[in-house]
Amino acid sequence: MSIQQFMTINRLLNGLRAADFALLEPHLRYRNFALKEYVERQGQPIDYAIFFDSAIASTVASSPGGEDVEVGLIGFEGMSGTALVLRGDTAPLDTYVQSAGYGYAVPARAFMAAVKQSRTLEARLLLYIQTMIVQASSTALVNGTADAETRLARWLLMLHDRSAGSNIAITHQFIAVMLAMHRPWVTETLHVLEGKHLIRSTRGNVQILDRAGLIAEARGFYGMAEEAYERIMARRDAPSGADLRIVES
Repeated sequence: MSIQQFMTINRLLNGLRAADFALLEPHLRYRNFALKEYVERQGQPIDYAIFFDSAIASTVASSPGGEDVEVGLIGFEGMSGTALVLRGDTAPLDTYVQSAGYGYAVPARAFMAAVKQSRTLEARLLLYIQTMIVQASSTALVNGTADAETRLARWLLMLHDRSAGSNIAITHQFIAVMLAMHRPWVTETLHVLEGKHLIRSTRGNVQILDRAGLIAEARGFYGMAEEAYERIMARRDAPSGADLRIVES
């Protein structure tokens, strides 16, 4: 089935030049991604480049003891399979779905052929990779210097940016894994944010009540990567697609 570019939610696809989108369009397959589904496994061949719509995925690094910590978050603003743009064919890290939903999968071989064929497509995707470097750097900074409330507030804001509505389907255990926090700390920190009337936490769900308050709670750590995304991706004149929420001052 033909996919119309103007109907896509994914910002990367929506913002491509028409000729570049046409290179990918015959190979795009719209499909559902299940919770905890791996889209990349560390050291294994990358089968697809995936442009997410409603699904959200986490790229994680693993400690020698097998504990995961999130180093990248991908939603409708981006894609997995960035190693393919850099002419790699294996995944440097694990990436799996943390919020079930839909996206567009492009077979790796067809994707790499399109990138090699178009310098403008390659340039656009390289700009996106630059934004992911900024995001990873910001994550390292906040994880190394900020307290639990600040880290959790920033992370919930990033999820909210990529979610429809104010409810985020997430468990305490998954938060603990993503933020490298002990499970009891997660519960305690959620209670702190609830006490400030910023969120409402129930089993398997966090509702954002006061986004501006959460931004204040993030103490400047939220917004660095988001502003960089807008600045970097605006370097060429193209349709912007659906916007991430604007950082509030």
